[in-house]
Amino acid sequence: MKEATRRGPASSGLPGLDEILSGGFPRDRLFLIEGDPGVGKTTLALHFMRAGVAAGERGLYIALAESVDELTAVAASHGWTLDGFEVFELQTGTARGADDDNTLFHPADIELAETTNALLEVIDRVRPDRVVFDSLSELRLLAQSPLRYRRSVLALKQELGRRHVTVMMLDDRTATAGDEQLQSIAHGVLQLDQLAPLYGGDRRRLRVAKIRGVKTTGGYHDFIVKTGGLEVFPRLVASDYSDTGVLGRAASGVPELDALMGGGIDRGSSVVFMGPPGSGKSLIGMQFAVAAAARGENVKSFLFDETKKMVEMRAAGVGFKLAGHRGTMTLQQIDPAEMAPGEFVQSVRESVEKDDVKLIVIDSLNGYINAMPEEQFLSLQMHELLGYLSHRGVVTILILAQAGVMGQMQTPVDISYLADSVVLLRYFETAGRLRRAISVLKRRGGFHETTIRELELSSAGLKVGPPLAQFHGIMTGVPRLVGQAQRGDDNGDA
Repeated sequence: MKEATRRGPASSGLPGLDEILSGGFPRDRLFLIEGDPGVGKTTLALHFMRAGVAAGERGLYIALAESVDELTAVAASHGWTLDGFEVFELQTGTARGADDDNTLFHPADIELAETTNALLEVIDRVRPDRVVFDSLSELRLLAQSPLRYRRSVLALKQELGRRHVTVMMLDDRTATAGDEQLQSIAHGVLQLDQLAPLYGGDRRRLRVAKIRGVKTTGGYHDFIVKTGGLEVFPRLVASDYSDTGVLGRAASGVPELDALMGGGIDRGSSVVFMGPPGSGKSLIGMQFAVAAAARGENVKSFLFDETKKMVEMRAAGVGFKLAGHRGTMTLQQIDPAEMAPGEFVQSVRESVEKDDVKLIVIDSLNGYINAMPEEQFLSLQMHELLGYLSHRGVVTILILAQAGVMGQMQTPVDISYLADSVVLLRYFETAGRLRRAISVLKRRGGFHETTIRELELSSAGLKVGPPLAQFHGIMTGVPRLVGQAQRGDDNGDA
């Protein structure tokens, strides 16, 4: 028995996929990788081969549908070479680096049994720990019938199992309905999909359809293909993380604002600042971020709606200093049309786990909604993200723009029940002047002021005034002074 069989799982070469598979592929088993042409199967297989080379294992890549030149070009596009493992090209009858007596004819010219025997001869010569078959469509054409094809693959599986080889077979889904039973032969099945939204770049995702004896993270996981290979973003499951037990509150540095919110934002909680455009939502979030950086905490703002330059200009306009603090303050601009939701969640995770970020601002949720190809699942994904951040003790600030200016507002998504606190901003008109009001609708785990205060924005920063006790009906947008109607009635009676 090979030494490889006594080690742990065989790494896929992709940290995200290994996380989904609880470490990697079980050794000495056969795995089926399904996906339409162009989705990234060959690149995944090359990752698998390169991981074997890094682990000191022998690898054999059997190219049934591509030439060595084509495979070399794919590897070169990612800055790789094919060094470290052997490539056997079935079509040309020449194995890369093999002796002249190890050749094969074109599949159309020989019988399936001869092809299978020839493949096994190459495997016996190389004695690999890992083997990739790319792809099964050529074997399927040779077999000519689903039954014969299934028997051939089953025979290959049994022979390779005796040789203690970890096998990856790629399939481009050109099979008929009868060939779907091939999934039952494989020890594990990985499905890769490519989606084409109405606007924006293609979205790719993968799913572990089955894998015997291994606990995996279920559901769909986003991944991208870029220079350097694939990057997989495991679906976030908040229950997988334990509570850090972080206590305390994050203050804004504005005493009146902190008093309104019951002393600040609780550690490990989330708050939504919601209101019409221009009401000051982003600037309040920035106020908390700057105060956290001044305390020495690392802060990160994810910008969906504005550019970094525009945010920096706005910050300078109200006297906010974004640099030079004890802690770092990072602005990351997000392109909703190009970034998959899973990629965004992974970026948040890395900020928390690698950069020790203690406060996160998502500006805005409206842009985050646009990043979702299936918006009906936004609440579920946001629930997992907020749960994860809560377990890590991170303060999360969400900016949500409502449609309208005064009176009844329309919200694009009901996220308020997921957040621990909800702060509402409104415009109101009085004495021919448009003014801003701020109030707290809810705060879990503590008390808060029920008053409505005026919010003023100027070059000197934010100013939260005393409670607007002299007005009634501020939320309607057109309030009246308390006692005004009574004085009018008295004058009328006189």
